[in-house]
Amino acid sequence: MTFRELHHREGLPLLLPNAWDVPSALAFAEAGFPAVGTTSFGVAATAGRPDGARTTKDLTVALVRQLTPLDVHVSADVEDGYDDDPERVAAYVASLGADGVNIEDSSAERLIDPRKHAAKIAAIKQRSPGVFVNARVDTYWLGQDATVSASLQRALAYVEAGADGVFVPGATEPADLRELAAGVPVPLNVLVVPALSLAELGRLGVRRVSTGSLPYRAAVDAAVEVAASVRDGRPVPAATPYPVMQERLVRYHESLGR
Repeated sequence: MTFRELHHREGLPLLLPNAWDVPSALAFAEAGFPAVGTTSFGVAATAGRPDGARTTKDLTVALVRQLTPLDVHVSADVEDGYDDDPERVAAYVASLGADGVNIEDSSAERLIDPRKHAAKIAAIKQRSPGVFVNARVDTYWLGQDATVSASLQRALAYVEAGADGVFVPGATEPADLRELAAGVPVPLNVLVVPALSLAELGRLGVRRVSTGSLPYRAAVDAAVEVAASVRDGRPVPAATPYPVMQERLVRYHESLGR
C-alpha cells in the first residue's frame, strides 16, 4: 500500500510509531509497522536541545535521509516548516524525500494566522504533490482556542489548501474526536489516548494514531530503570540481545551500498 492508502484502508486506524534515530526506526520496521514517523522532541532531545524553536531543521534532514532506504514509508515531523516563507518551506519539504510530513500551525508556542499556515500547505502541495501533508492544528495542544468549532475552522482552511490529513494532538474526549472526525473530509490523526484503544478510536472516526515522543520518553525511563535495578539489586529488565541489534545495523549498513 502507498502511505496515502494506509490512511484509507478498512479496519483499525494506522498506528504510526515515531522514531528518533536509526536503531529505533529499524526496531519499528522489524516489528512489522508499515510506516514510521520522526519525533521532533526525540530528535531534539537526542542532540541535547529543547523541542521547538526550529532547532531540528538540519537534524531532521539527516535522519529522514537515513530512514528512506528502509522498507517502510517515512513521515517527517517538520515543526512549523522552520520558516515563515511558504516557498522556503516547500523547498525544504521537497529536499527531504519523505512520503509525508507533519506541519504545525504554531510557532514559538503560539498559534499563527491560519491563512499563513494554509499558504505553506498550498506551496508544499504545488511543489511536491505526492507528499502526504498532515496539517497539525495546535488548538488543544497549546490550550488556545481549544474548541471543536475553532479547530474545525482551521482544519477546513488547511484541507482547502490541499492538506491530505488533519492532526489534532491533545484532543482526547470521545465526543470531541467524533465531531472532529465527522467535520473534516480527510483522515483525522490524534496522539495515543491511553483511555481509548485503537478500535475505539477507529469507531470515533480516527484514521491515524501517532505515538509522538512517547516511545522516546519511555526508552529514557527504561534506561534509568536498568541502571537503578543493577544498583539496587533488583532483577534487570529484559532487553534485545546485543547480537540481534548488531545484526540489524549490519544489514542496514550493507543495504546502503546497494
